[in-house]
Order: sequence, then C-alpha cells, then structure tokens
Amino acid sequence: MAKIAVYDINRKQVAERELNDSVFNTEVKEYLLHDMVRYQLAARRQGTAKTKDRGEVRGGGKKPYRQKGTGNARQGTVTAPNHVGGGVVFGPSPRDYSFKLNRKVKQSALRSALSVRFKAERLTVVSEFDLEKISTKAFVEVLDRFEMKKALILIDGDDAKVELSARNLPFVKVMRAEGVNVYDVLKYPNLVLTAGAVDRIEGALSK
Repeated sequence: MAKIAVYDINRKQVAERELNDSVFNTEVKEYLLHDMVRYQLAARRQGTAKTKDRGEVRGGGKKPYRQKGTGNARQGTVTAPNHVGGGVVFGPSPRDYSFKLNRKVKQSALRSALSVRFKAERLTVVSEFDLEKISTKAFVEVLDRFEMKKALILIDGDDAKVELSARNLPFVKVMRAEGVNVYDVLKYPNLVLTAGAVDRIEGALSK
C-alpha cells in the first residue's frame, strides 16, 4: 500500500493514509489513456454538420444557357458543384462519432490516469474542503497555500460552498467523486481529493 499525507485546508498535515495500489499506484497503460480520451471527446461531438449536395440545392430545372455557340463550356444545371451556390461534393452529413469501450477498459484507464498523478506527486489529499462561506477569494487562498493554479477538485457529495466558490475560476474544476473521468484528470495538472472522495473512488475501482 502506498502512503500519502492528509492535510487540512491550511496545509497542515493532520494524518497519513494508505492508498490502494490497484487504484492509485498501478501500471500506467498509455494506450488506454489515449483510447479513453478519444472516447470522451468523440461522445461530445454533435455531428450535426451538413451541406447540400446537387440534388438538394433549389433550382436547376433549366439549362443556364444553350449548348453551343456561347464560347462557354456546356452546362446542364446551375446546381452543379462548379457553380456558385451549387451543391457541395463529398460534404459532411450528420453522423454519430461515438464508439464503444467496455467497462473494464474504462476502469483500467481511470486507474492509469489516477496513477499518473500520484506517481508525479501531483495528487493531494485533504481531510475535507471546509470553507466557512461561499468565497472565491478564500478558495484561491487555499490553492495558493498548496502552490496550485490549475487543479481538479474531487469532493464527496454536494458542497455548495466549494462549488460556488470555484465556479468563476477558469483553471479550476470541482466535481463529485463519482464523476471522475480520465479526460479531466489528465487535463488539470493537479488533483486534489477529499478523504471521502478517496474512499468512494477506491470503493468503485478496487479490484
């Protein structure tokens, strides 16, 4: 079992706890991280881009000019792709970009992402994120004590004080532990978890 210090929000160590090696200190499988990030980004794509082909453009029922004698190349319709306002050749059509990954792959990828942060010493555990009131200034002061500017904060359950205090900070994201995902763990250079969040994640991912 790997050990890690547990701090309060004033950065005073209050305890030390063991982390489950199968969750936070496992082999990092980079190919799974790549697949999982692709999976998450693909699922976010709307896939609504659409252009009209020559059969969908309005008009074109009459030849634009006679076949011979004009000096121009012969043309049969103004909806042809070579005309301004004509159809688009091989343009995009609505499609679903998502693809499937099985549950074991997703869990293994998440274990790898958490292990990346732990092995890089970018994972911090706090006993609880107990702010006295909703205050962005107070939240920033906590991050400054830990010498962080960009961070993903994982909390155990709803906490309006923390969530509302952080919502205007562009480089900080607060989410509940059950929402943890590979993309966000890798996007933010620092990962901060409450002790309760660690328990939830280990309960969900322990082998």
